[in-house]
Amino acid sequence: MTKPIDEFEREMATIGLSTFVAALPPAQVAAMRADCLKWVNRCRTYQIAAGINADGDGTAHHSVGDDDALDAYLHQHLFHPYLSQYFGGKPYIMHACNPVGGLPGQRTYVHGIHRDARTYIPGYRLRINMLVMLDEFTPKNGATKILLGSQTMREVPDENEFERRCHPITGPAGSVVLFDSYLWHRGGINSTDRARVAHSLCFGPAFIKPQMDYARMLGEERAVQFSELSRQVLGYNSRVPMRLEEWYRPRDSRLYQADQG
Repeated sequence: MTKPIDEFEREMATIGLSTFVAALPPAQVAAMRADCLKWVNRCRTYQIAAGINADGDGTAHHSVGDDDALDAYLHQHLFHPYLSQYFGGKPYIMHACNPVGGLPGQRTYVHGIHRDARTYIPGYRLRINMLVMLDEFTPKNGATKILLGSQTMREVPDENEFERRCHPITGPAGSVVLFDSYLWHRGGINSTDRARVAHSLCFGPAFIKPQMDYARMLGEERAVQFSELSRQVLGYNSRVPMRLEEWYRPRDSRLYQADQG
């Protein structure tokens, strides 16, 4: 699973992507796959109730807190050395944690050309994506298409340019891909009869707001069992006080720690 840090750094600096082939064992892959589909089904009810769509879009968002296989994977921090390298050794947090069902024949927002960081700051490492393949990824079942090296492109490429130059991210189940969130990419269409499931996570500097306030969502009582690294990644060290009583605290118990940027 591991690769030299300097190889990872070289790949990120050039093509913007680094792959770890078959990084997870089959039993863990199977458990995470089942839990991703559980979350997709759960979030489908929220989407329908809110009138966002009529039958769900095959995705889920912020799948944390069930004490399931996805939580177990998160708390392993298997790729912490690489994430830390990417952010220059500075504290980082999780910005998103989103299962993708990859359902047969389905077309959703993930199939449009996009990147996962809307703010573009040239030369600054704003975010990094983690794609966990929970099925084999092939062109036939909708493997993610990425325009390698496009992390320096400010504007979205047109359809013809993207399709001419894009690279399908293929690999066996259990593979993990880390890629610069500035890379232009899109989901492929699954033309098989089986879901192509993935877990998509995103990490960024601690001082940038995540998509979900995981620390508030999970609460302090649950967090007493977390490791220091888990508390950091879930945003417990970069919380925003809501009351003066939360603001006026001794330095070591402040909600927003001094090293968070």
